[in-house]
Amino acid sequence: MFYKIHESQKGKVLAICDKELIGKTLKQGEIEFTASENFYRGKKAEEKKIETLLTQHSNINMVGKKCIQIALRKGLIKEKSIIKIQDIPHVQIFMI
Repeated sequence: MFYKIHESQKGKVLAICDKELIGKTLKQGEIEFTASENFYRGKKAEEKKIETLLTQHSNINMVGKKCIQIALRKGLIKEKSIIKIQDIPHVQIFMI
């Protein structure tokens, strides 16, 4: 998996993506989603690091079965909050 932290004046966004999806474009109906290298490719991380990062951020964008399974196990999301594009899960988490 890869992760990248984007910082702006409005806060931080943690982007996480399964390694094999980086650079891929998914299409389903009118939806077209690209797991762009610029947004997602940052540092490589194993499951433990992703678990830690998920607890440290409140604005998270994730794509891929592996990383989303971690968020499900940690109880950060529920199945109903996941959208699938070409059977690939995508979720955005905003904690208030």
